Amino acid sequence: MLKPVPDILEKNLRIIFVGYNPSIRSSETGHHFANPSNRFWNILHRAGLTSRKYRPEEDVGLLKSGYGMTNIVPRPTRAAADITNQEYKDGAAELYRKISYYRPRIVCFVGKGVYEKYSGRRNVPWGKQEKPMLSGVSDFVAPSSSGLVRMKLDEVVVIYSGLKEFT
Repeated sequence: MLKPVPDILEKNLRIIFVGYNPSIRSSETGHHFANPSNRFWNILHRAGLTSRKYRPEEDVGLLKSGYGMTNIVPRPTRAAADITNQEYKDGAAELYRKISYYRPRIVCFVGKGVYEKYSGRRNVPWGKQEKPMLSGVSDFVAPSSSGLVRMKLDEVVVIYSGLKEFT
């Protein structure tokens, strides 16, 4: 039985990273962004957000840097395409509650589709959004770190490095 990956959250974090949902590998290991083809840990390091490249099993250690992690949908799947509209709707409401409670400085949505499902907005730009969903908490949209994303890694890193000015 596949199980959700526990949130890594505390109040008043600098950034909460929000993914679509756990991969099968993340469910098996209990750690965020654990699929070997996922570039999340490399992106954070190359963007200057971490001093070194962390491993998935060190995900809780990011709390020391003021970073947390959650997903819009807790159910693990092989692909984001397997997530139902109802799961997104329920997940968006729960995510709003989490953000309201934990009050990070910024929420980084790891994938444009994650933000679109959360906000109900379409055609959003990369980076900081003009109108946050919750007053006092900035919304930042970054590309998915999945190995399936067609953007060049260097382009993705540039977008994530934009988070440094808000931390």
